[in-house]
Amino acid sequence: MRAERLLDLIGFNPYIPPTLLVTENFTQMKLNLQKSSAIVAGVLLGTSGIVQSQAQDCPDYTTFAASPQGNPSNGRLGLPLMRPVPACRTFNSTAVEQVIGNITVRMKDPDVARLFENAFPNTLDTTVKYFNAVSQWLRDTGNQLVQYRSLLTMDPDLATLFRGVINNEARYITQFPYCSSFQPPPESGLAPTVNAPAIGVIVNPPVDNLTVFECKYEIDSLCSFLKLSTTYYNATKDASILNDNWFTAIDQIFQVINNQSQGSWDENFNFISYYNWTGSAGSLSPPVDNGGNGEPKAFTGMVGTHHRPSDDLSTFAFLTPANAMLVVELNNLASMLDDAGQGANISQSAKEWSSKINESIWANTLIDNIFAYETNGYGGRYVMDDANVPSLLSLPYLGFLDMDHPAYVATREVLLSRKNPYFAAGLNFSGIGGPHVQAWSPWPMSRVSAIFGTDDDTEILESLYLIVNNTDGLGLIHESVDIFDETEFTRTWFAWANSYFAEMILDLAERKPGLIFTDAVSYVPGQS
Repeated sequence: MRAERLLDLIGFNPYIPPTLLVTENFTQMKLNLQKSSAIVAGVLLGTSGIVQSQAQDCPDYTTFAASPQGNPSNGRLGLPLMRPVPACRTFNSTAVEQVIGNITVRMKDPDVARLFENAFPNTLDTTVKYFNAVSQWLRDTGNQLVQYRSLLTMDPDLATLFRGVINNEARYITQFPYCSSFQPPPESGLAPTVNAPAIGVIVNPPVDNLTVFECKYEIDSLCSFLKLSTTYYNATKDASILNDNWFTAIDQIFQVINNQSQGSWDENFNFISYYNWTGSAGSLSPPVDNGGNGEPKAFTGMVGTHHRPSDDLSTFAFLTPANAMLVVELNNLASMLDDAGQGANISQSAKEWSSKINESIWANTLIDNIFAYETNGYGGRYVMDDANVPSLLSLPYLGFLDMDHPAYVATREVLLSRKNPYFAAGLNFSGIGGPHVQAWSPWPMSRVSAIFGTDDDTEILESLYLIVNNTDGLGLIHESVDIFDETEFTRTWFAWANSYFAEMILDLAERKPGLIFTDAVSYVPGQS
């Protein structure tokens, strides 16, 4: 069986570390699994792809990341090298190693260099697999992979990995378009994991928990699939991903967009619902208002979503940054299809929806040049922001508007102040958090978004060093950090945040090289 087909087994989990054994075919997989319960099925890629290792030889990365490991940097903080040895990494790429060398040798600050050295390969080092309690989150996978887009023509195995992820996600979306996270595919031979927060949760349309890990409906998860697809195509011009499986998934996405743009009441006050999700009595997930349907919404042209990118429930259905991301990704989808000479009707529909949603955002979410985070079409608006991307602070990163747009400048000022209920500032750290963890623990991700949203050197360096100085000496990006105590944080290692940080450093290397390099010469992987 070809490696490209075998890659349907690849999965990403930003939370649980890997152990992986490469096998050449499924028969050999079964034999190996019978020989040792410590051996986990993997996929044959080749010399620079997925690596061979056995669980007993490699440390659990969550444990590994909880204390300093390799030699410290020469910087003031002495940040340690936190990469597994090559044999224990889940994917090796010579192109990635080349970029690490090219970037770090030119950096002014050894601590920033070490943090990039740990963060840039972190997704490939630790998350490419299906292993025990592992699930594949559409949002995280897309966000973690896009930082490697410039390397796809340099590393064929990395390109194959992208194709495999896209093909697998297309299959999931075709079956369960409202779901955000999935179990290992049946070909892997791995048993599905019991997800405790999903026990007792009632979902409609019904789901199969042998396939679905969690079925919170988050429109940004579908956007992430579109982003991953267009990112791959634009980097490679390889239209092989545009197969029947992929087009069926696209049809499902448009069905969701159409259904979730409708208001909650018809002309006879029948309540319209295409999706509901609620926790039953005794479940870890709380009950959702109105029989699992959430707050009513009126038609505006935007698309409703049940949950936020943080996996928390939306207060109002129309999440502005998620709709902004949808505007961008639908336009990108149309451009890709036009370039590939395929799906003319889908391209036209994507353009029409993108225009309609864009008009609604500007007409319904902006007052006094300030974007609301959420609205409901009835005049209800929630002015706040959450660190998770898509966020209002990340609108320039998403490609929705320029960082100097007056509405963004005004909104940004609100978001990074007491006017945002989820902004917090203390002795050691400040930023935007959210209801996912305690309000006094902002997320470093918000500081990455802040850097993407400004050209001001002072603001960039302030945010950069708020991140670098708050790893508790571990040299990895945490999920959240207590504003008064650097040692109080959630997740020793958060692969999505590490990837987002590394993507930001690559942006600065091109846009603001003099801030991080000893010279002012721009660097773009594969071009310089």
